[in-house]
Amino acid sequence: MEPDDLLTVGEVSSRTGVAVSALHYYEQLGLIESSRTAGNQRRYPRFMIRRISLILVAKRLGISLADVAEVFTTLPMEQQPDAHDWHRLSRRWQSQLEAKKHELENLQRELTGCMGCGCLSMKSCYLLNPDDVCGESGSGPLRVTAAG
Repeated sequence: MEPDDLLTVGEVSSRTGVAVSALHYYEQLGLIESSRTAGNQRRYPRFMIRRISLILVAKRLGISLADVAEVFTTLPMEQQPDAHDWHRLSRRWQSQLEAKKHELENLQRELTGCMGCGCLSMKSCYLLNPDDVCGESGSGPLRVTAAG
């Protein structure tokens, strides 16, 4: 197979492990693109496999498809992106992952503090009741629902 050969939707699905319906969905979102044959069958350039692989990696890292779509707008759709394009995308996602890492570290510290405290106060616990939102609704077991 030559680098410029086009792949059927089944071939792309087989190569990436992504369901055909998901490929159609990614195409609807503008994440990938295909051309059509005279018989209206989809054909994908081989480099779309890399885009699809990046979508899978992004999903695994917790990056939303909306964020993927936003970043992909900076990549050429009609030709294989070059190393500079991929590096730029990588830097952008690196900063998002750093922010998520800091959020998780803060949550871990809060959880450790909460477990160490042991008060389990719905009124004063920052982790269970940030900014005392429940306190504005009155006293008592506000988060407990009656068994029916």
